[in-house]
Amino acid sequence: MTDDTFETHRPRLLGIAYRLLGSFSEAEDAVQDVFLRWLQNNSGRRIENPSGWLTKVCTNRCLDILKSAHNKRMSYVGPWLPEPLQTDIVGSSEDALALSSALSTAFLVLLERLTPKERAAYLLREVFDYDYGDAAEILEMDPANCRKLVSRARKHLGKEVRRTITASNFQETLLKEFQRAIETGDTDDFAKLLSKSAQLHADGGGKAIAAEHVLAGSVKIQSFVQDVLHVAWRGMEFQLSIINGDPGLVLLREGEVFGCVTCATKDNIQVASIFIVRNPEKLTRLGRQIKVGPGIGSLTTEEKSVQ
Repeated sequence: MTDDTFETHRPRLLGIAYRLLGSFSEAEDAVQDVFLRWLQNNSGRRIENPSGWLTKVCTNRCLDILKSAHNKRMSYVGPWLPEPLQTDIVGSSEDALALSSALSTAFLVLLERLTPKERAAYLLREVFDYDYGDAAEILEMDPANCRKLVSRARKHLGKEVRRTITASNFQETLLKEFQRAIETGDTDDFAKLLSKSAQLHADGGGKAIAAEHVLAGSVKIQSFVQDVLHVAWRGMEFQLSIINGDPGLVLLREGEVFGCVTCATKDNIQVASIFIVRNPEKLTRLGRQIKVGPGIGSLTTEEKSVQ
């Protein structure tokens, strides 16, 4: 069953839900729940403001999911990272930069610092361009309180939001050096690109072997790549791809997706963070393309294999 009005808004709802939840499968489930409520509430009467109604229901459904997921996140084995997506960004190069910066792994990890309500208010205002009055209506609060939430979120995120915007050609250079270090065991050139305060986050979720804690510092990361990954990832196939709007590496073993790697930089001259996803439950979407845009923050599934 489909509904033309709902389908028009689905990409934007999916974009909101994914950024709030960090899980595309959960985002799809949330949007499906909204669709069922839409059919139920739109039956026999006309909803005057479909866009506002759908956004409100979707946002609050995601906030409910985040509340119920709190205990799962607290007991999660090792670092938690968002589900990676192979993306195809629609629009000009300027549009691509704006869209990718609000979808990158680094940006989504930063959002984890915020409370669910702060995250929702910040996303509605800063990514989806709602004014404070409309965002407050969606979140069922006073506009002044909504302003306070967004202001608090900005302070929590600080300057690091701007640092998530990285030149893609530099990211590709970093990833190629990372790949070479893995394949050869020679990490000297790669180590030169690491900032002293660099971090490595590896998400195995207790379902795949990965570093159980965030590795902090260039020395620890270099040792981990040289002593662990060079051995454990021997014979791996690396595919350069676009992950959450940024260059990334998809790892394949005997044709099967094994993991993915993305990175964030410091001032576009050094590696600030490396993100490795190995949890198999978060890798099922890789190999299917997600279209980003052209609507603000929108996501659309593409039934097209990219492997």
